[in-house]
This record gives sequence, structure tokens and C-alpha cells, in this order.
Amino acid sequence: MDRRLFQAAWNGDVDHLLREIDTNPSILHVMSLEGGETPLHIACLAGHLNFVATVVKLRQKSLRELNLEGYCPLHIAAACGHADIVKELLTVDLSLCWMKGKDRRIPLHLAVIKGNVGVVRDLLLASVDSVECTTAQGETSLHLAVKNNQIEVLQVLVEHLKQVNKENLLNFKDIHGNTVLHHAVSRKQYEVVDFLLNGQVTSKEKMELNSLNKSGLTPLDMLLIFHSEAGDRELEEIMVRSGAIKGEILRSVAYAWEERHHTHTRPENNRSPARNLLDYFKYNNLKDSPSIVRNTLLVIIILITTATYQPTLNPPGGIWQDDSYPSAGNITLSCATNNTTANKSHTAGRAIMGTHNPVAYCIFLFANSIGFHTSMYMIYVLTAAFPLRLELQISMFALATTYSICMSAISPNNLVAFTFMGINLCLQFMIPITTKLLRNYFEKLRNESP
Repeated sequence: MDRRLFQAAWNGDVDHLLREIDTNPSILHVMSLEGGETPLHIACLAGHLNFVATVVKLRQKSLRELNLEGYCPLHIAAACGHADIVKELLTVDLSLCWMKGKDRRIPLHLAVIKGNVGVVRDLLLASVDSVECTTAQGETSLHLAVKNNQIEVLQVLVEHLKQVNKENLLNFKDIHGNTVLHHAVSRKQYEVVDFLLNGQVTSKEKMELNSLNKSGLTPLDMLLIFHSEAGDRELEEIMVRSGAIKGEILRSVAYAWEERHHTHTRPENNRSPARNLLDYFKYNNLKDSPSIVRNTLLVIIILITTATYQPTLNPPGGIWQDDSYPSAGNITLSCATNNTTANKSHTAGRAIMGTHNPVAYCIFLFANSIGFHTSMYMIYVLTAAFPLRLELQISMFALATTYSICMSAISPNNLVAFTFMGINLCLQFMIPITTKLLRNYFEKLRNESP
């Protein structure tokens, strides 16, 4: 755009504009062909009503021209809060209310984002249905008001919905399945949540308190996920008092209803009581939440860890209580007389089973170690992102170290002890790799099966 004409539009100099047009009558048309900012865009940004009215009178088509940002003059005037210019433009063409710009936003959306209450009222009065228009992200003006902390604008929008009987828009979901209440709770907007749920805005029957988004979360779940100290308890009390519940409870109720429905509608198939009992206790991803499954796994794994650690304190068959190094003659005489191995050479504190049956004892050590280190690895995975995780890892490393030392100490001889310590060290690295490879292998087999 010509520098002098840009300055005239910014200063609202109508006389200079008219002189430029007298010199070059096609100047406004040429600028529209060039694209980008036009004098009308600049005047709407600066707020010069007379200049805007003059340009519109000279060339009305400039009302629908978009700048490089994808906005028409009404978008700019609405965002800047120039109510007089908005009214002037709407008197020329009411359909400008539906003019879509960047991200499919209409002028009402920009006025809501900036909190221009007067402009919002004018735009709603000009087109009562524009409140239903959504952005490219599926957001209504209500979503934008909450996301930009415009509580006063939200109140104006809700009053408008009540007047035109469109209160169902309060439950409208964006592309992620989030309602206005989802956004208000996740941002800890106590005033907005109280405004929506106090029963004065709309009846509680019309508000969907437990609507699930695409992640399967209700508004109450959003509060628990985005946890902070300030105001959480008050928000939770308001929502629970209004009837809000967690998503896992909602899914459990839906699953139970579906099960009862199928039970009454499908024919009897003569299933055995044992089969029904197994199906009842079988894991189901609809009724069993991930948090419950994780807690259950942690309890089971801790029991396995305890059971596999116990042999370091009390190995099968116990340990020798004394040292014994009988001579060859005594061993021969004892074996001939008693036919027993009780007089085998042994050391106090070593496992009796390792002396009498070394092969079985080595198999026992290897299997027990696999169970212990696998359970330790599962604890490591299930406690990811827990607080004080560094301290937990130090404790787990210390436990694994004492396990290896204790099991080596009760081995029947030094060869088995050092071999076993090496195996324990390797298992800590091999178990994560082996389980991953096996999981990928079985997943590949399932995918290739018909």
C-alpha cells in the first residue's frame, strides 16, 4: 500500500483520501488486487469511524477482503473493540457476522477472545444464530470465553442462549470431546464452575456433568489429573454436590447395564458355572481402570518379591550349623555303616541342599533369581513418574545387591557363588530386553494370524 495512503488511514485523514482518489480514481481497486492490508483494514484497526464510512461508501466490496492474517475489516474492528465501527459495518451488510477468517473464526469469536462485551452484544443482536458457529478446532464462543478467562463475556453468552432457547450449546464438544465444563475445571476456574453449576444459569438437568471426552474423562477427572493445591477441594465439593462422578465409575455403570441388557436379550448358551465365574473375574478394560489394575499388580509383585527374597534368609533344607571336613577313612566307614551323605564335607552357613543335590540347587537358584529380578523390573515400570522415584530406585538397587550377596553366601562352594553373582548381574539387563523381544514376537504372531 502507498505510504501516504497508509498514513492517511492510520490518522483518519478523509481529505487526503479524497485527494488521492481525485488524482487516481482506481487506487482502491488497485490496492485490492495487490492483496494484504487495505486502507479499510488500517482504519478499522485505528478506530476512525468517518474514514471507514467514506471507504465503504466508495467501495463496498472492500468489506469482504481479507488481509494477510486472514481477517476482514469487521474481524479487526471486533477484536479492537470499536463498537461504533462494528455497528456501521453491520448496517451495510449483516452477513458479515458469518464471515470466516483464520481458523474459521468469525468476528464474534475475536470479540469474545478479547473480552469486548459491548461488541459481543452487538454481534449477537445482529445475528442470533452466530453463537452456534464453531472454529476449526470445533470450539464455540463459550469454549473461547472460558479458555481466555472472559467470565463477563461468558455471562453475556449464556444469557443470550437462554433468550433464544439454545442452552444445549453449553454441552457442545470440541474436536477433543471437551465441553465448556471440561475446560473450566482443567483451568481451575472456580467462578466459572460455580456460575455453571449453581442452578441459576440453567437447570441442572440440562447440564451434562459427566460427559466423557475422547480420552474417556469426565470434568471431575480433569480436576484430579490437573491437580494443584489452590481451590481444588472447593471445586471438587461443588461438582460432587451437583452430581459429578469419575469416568471409571461411569464406565463401570455402563458396562454393568450392557451386561444386563445382553443377559436379557441373548439366548441361553448352557455355559458352566465355572466358566461364568472365570469371565466375571477376568480383566475387562471397560470396567477396570488403569489405576486399579496398576495397584493390583503392585500388590501381587510385592508378594512375589517377598517370596523370592525369602530363600536368602531360609534356603530349602536349611543351612549347615557347623564346619565338617571328615577324613577319607571316616567317610568310607560312615558310608558303609550308615549308607548316608550326612558326613559330606561342608561349611557352616552354606545351604544343605547345595551339598546334597548341587544340580537341583543350581536350577532352584536360577529360577528364583528370574522371578526376583523380573518382579523388581515390573516395580520399576509401574512406579514410573512416582514422587521420590530416585530414592525408590536406590532402595531397589540395594535390595537387589543384598539378594545377590546373600544367595552367593549360602552357595555350596566359591565356584557356584561367583557364577551365580555373574548370572544375577546379567539378569538385571537381560530381563527388560528379553521381555520386550518376546512381546514383539508374540504381537507379530497375533497380527499375522488369520
